[in-house]
Amino acid sequence: MSPGRRVRTASLFFFLMVFFLGATSGFAHAVLVESSPPLKSSVTGPDVPLKLRFNVRIDAARSRLTLLQPDGSSQTLELDKQDPPNSISAEAKGLHPGVYRLRWQVLASDGHISRGEIPFTVVKR
Repeated sequence: MSPGRRVRTASLFFFLMVFFLGATSGFAHAVLVESSPPLKSSVTGPDVPLKLRFNVRIDAARSRLTLLQPDGSSQTLELDKQDPPNSISAEAKGLHPGVYRLRWQVLASDGHISRGEIPFTVVKR
């Protein structure tokens, strides 16, 4: 291969790498930035406000929060009106002391679904 052809090939390879890396960074999935209650924290019950904030705008109409109870049962929570557009919130009512897991699933503005869980403990007031 001639030196000129090697330079053109290397330049093309470099251009394609920059293009693809730049294109994918514009399509970031929703990443949980902050939660209330925080991961593995203890909160007082029986009513616990829940709020999750993400790094990007999310579609609350296509997102959900599910509370996994200490006995293994689950409860889908009704989401509050969305404000700001990168957050979802709800309130879990009547919780007894024990370890709970808040399971979340959100649809990001890029069309990708992200999921996760936040374990927390409810203690007596």
